[in-house]
Amino acid sequence: MRWRYEDESGTPVTGPDVTFPDQDTAEAWFGDAWASLLATGVAQVVLLDGDTELYGPMSLHPPA
Repeated sequence: MRWRYEDESGTPVTGPDVTFPDQDTAEAWFGDAWASLLATGVAQVVLLDGDTELYGPMSLHPPA
């Protein structure tokens, strides 16, 4: 599993190239990393299992 990093329009952007053995590990990592991702220009993420989208896009911005 891995995260796809996107800008505000949904265009993929560069982010950490990290893979995870399962969804729980991916989500735990994201919980620690989301603020630094946002600071580097990532606006939203999609969780992927191979090429299959499990969920997302999920915004990194707080709700308005």
